[in-house]
Amino acid sequence: MAEAHSAVAFSFTVTPEGVDVKLNHEALHAVWESGVLSWKKRIGKWKNNFRNGVFPASPISWLFTVTLMLGLKLAGWDPSCGLIGLLHMHTPVINSYSFSVGQYLSTLLHGTLLWILIIIIIKYFLRLLLTYHGWMYELHGRFSIKTKLWVMMIRMFGGRKPMLNSYQASLPKLPVPALKDTLKRYLESVRPLMGDQQYARMEKLAKEFGNGLGKKLQRYLVLKSWWATNYVTDWWEEYVYLHGRSPIMINSNFYGIDAVLVKPTNQQASRAANIICIMLKCRREVDREELKPILLNKTVPLCSAQYERLFNTTRIPGIETDTIMHLKDSNHIAVYHKGRYFKMYIRHKRRILKPVEIETMIQRILDDDSPPAPGEEHLAALTAVERVPWAKARKEYFSKGKNKASLDAIEKAAFVLSLDTEEQDYCPDDPTALDRYGQAMLHGKGYDRWFDKSFTLVVCPNGRVGFNAEHSWADAPIMAHLWEYAITDEVFTLGYRHDGRCNGVLEGPPPNPIRLEWEFPKPCLDLIESSRFFAEKLCEDVDLHIMMFREYGKGFIKTCKVSPDAYIQLVLQLAYYRSAGKFCLTYESSMTRLFREGRTETVRSCTKDTCAFVKAMEAKADKQELIRLLKAAANTHQDLYRDAMTGKGIDRHLFCLYVTSKYVGEDSPFLAEVLSEPWRLSTSQTPHQQTDKLDLHKYPDRICAGGGFGPVADDGYGVSYIIAGEDTIFFHISCKKSCPSTDSHRFGSLIKQAFADLRGIFEKN
Repeated sequence: MAEAHSAVAFSFTVTPEGVDVKLNHEALHAVWESGVLSWKKRIGKWKNNFRNGVFPASPISWLFTVTLMLGLKLAGWDPSCGLIGLLHMHTPVINSYSFSVGQYLSTLLHGTLLWILIIIIIKYFLRLLLTYHGWMYELHGRFSIKTKLWVMMIRMFGGRKPMLNSYQASLPKLPVPALKDTLKRYLESVRPLMGDQQYARMEKLAKEFGNGLGKKLQRYLVLKSWWATNYVTDWWEEYVYLHGRSPIMINSNFYGIDAVLVKPTNQQASRAANIICIMLKCRREVDREELKPILLNKTVPLCSAQYERLFNTTRIPGIETDTIMHLKDSNHIAVYHKGRYFKMYIRHKRRILKPVEIETMIQRILDDDSPPAPGEEHLAALTAVERVPWAKARKEYFSKGKNKASLDAIEKAAFVLSLDTEEQDYCPDDPTALDRYGQAMLHGKGYDRWFDKSFTLVVCPNGRVGFNAEHSWADAPIMAHLWEYAITDEVFTLGYRHDGRCNGVLEGPPPNPIRLEWEFPKPCLDLIESSRFFAEKLCEDVDLHIMMFREYGKGFIKTCKVSPDAYIQLVLQLAYYRSAGKFCLTYESSMTRLFREGRTETVRSCTKDTCAFVKAMEAKADKQELIRLLKAAANTHQDLYRDAMTGKGIDRHLFCLYVTSKYVGEDSPFLAEVLSEPWRLSTSQTPHQQTDKLDLHKYPDRICAGGGFGPVADDGYGVSYIIAGEDTIFFHISCKKSCPSTDSHRFGSLIKQAFADLRGIFEKN
């Protein structure tokens, strides 16, 4: 199946008759097309940068401003109060023209400068408006006059038809919280988890830190916040993700699965082709900034910086730290099937291939029965294990020859496609079917996902799809946005024929997939096999349970006048308490994308009010008392979530103080203890409806089942959930089989029971 390609565009030989030059016209044409495409992208980038630079104004507003200035000047009125005359006299280029022409040019220059000044003022005013977060703390539909006026001004100065990055320059910087406020919030968060003696000790450490080293570190951090775009993001990416030397499979990567209640086709090649085409359409919209930015309440913009590395991105292993390689473009994807790797072009003759063409290419790969090269089948196990052995192997065995060329084809691909050989599906009569589905997406066999790639698209033989995503380049909502975009548009935009195949007719043969070639020496083969063994052991230790809860959902929860997220967090606290007999430090992921280059913040969900409610539930208190305690706990949780979103969180601030302490060479017992505390319950809500493409009221079964991640602590749980419509919630529960005190299925049962018990306190006798 491999194709022969010329290495150069021309060759020559020297003979007694002279020099014989042979041109490869096909190669020259490819070079020309590549150059044209590159210049088109560059010009498009310049155009978008200009439009974003003048936003919320539009380029046409320049013409309006200049025309107005010229009209007033011609009418005999000087709108500049003499500035036009000064520009005429003191601008040498303009002064060289006649008086009448000079006046026109001076007016033109003045109008342009005035236009730029107005844009700068509006941008800074918009940034000032976006620093207001009081609206988040007000009840929905009961906004104060101050907030209503703020909304009016946002809509007035917020511009029209924004591009993906139009608001970036207007987003405020993430503020550094006051040190005393962070320490106060931290002590409040750990009080219900500590005994009196332990809490008194921690209170003393916090006080010593706040009165001593903390002040010095805080000054450095404030200085960084003035200089850097975001005082957290670069350190978070570097030290939490890229500096980690442990395996990223299970420990860092996350996954997503299909909309399990419907399946548009059973054809593997067809489903893969349509999904690929829609993803490439999304890539084009990101490149051209045509993807709409997300606006909270259709008013407040979120940062879009993370979308840039969605495609053409790979994590490169290093000895001490990894790096992220991002390319501006890629003309191919890498495909894995039955232990073989292929390079499959997605652009041909200056256009993206159509679904039916990609379907044909994928079918050729599926029909190919050539055996894998020695070591090829288990090669990706190197990306699943610890980073140092992979970094050394990459440098020693993949730095030249066939191995380098083939590795480049994978790492420089837009993304990786894995064509699985095992079917996955949802079966109401088999509760373990979804568990196997999730395990296949989280880790697969340990060697059939390229875990370093920004994401690997997985397509099963029966048409089911999923993905595995690397975490350092972006957070889960970005992949969730792409996933929602893909599984919606593949049906409503592209569609399938009655036989499940892609729509369209082949107009000519598409390019053949290229089989990648490898040559591994025995030490490399031994390392691949040992990595496979290690990866399989990691996979075997994962206990994953996906539970579809359909007894009730946010529809009922809203009738209780409680936030659905806060309600679910209370359910999780009650379930954990019944499981472990105690409370634990709980992590809930929140986002800080209200600020420029914001990523995540931690909501510490186990609070004093939460513990009071759980204890009252176990003590079978009066229903009215339970409802009061539940609503108090839910309100506290909501306030913590709002604080996290608006830059008043605890953990990112303490993390950056810790990093700063390492830079200045001074250790803090307080920070060391805080950052060593284990998160035995790590939770996250998967967002949905980030696009306007899917009407869930019309198509309720098309909701995605979400995704999940591995446990953060060896003796804890990882719980991801997605509120799927009015009466369905998917839970993805993970833990380790090697821990005798955790069990994902038992925890799932406790969650179900907790849901039933909470519903019971709102039901009338």
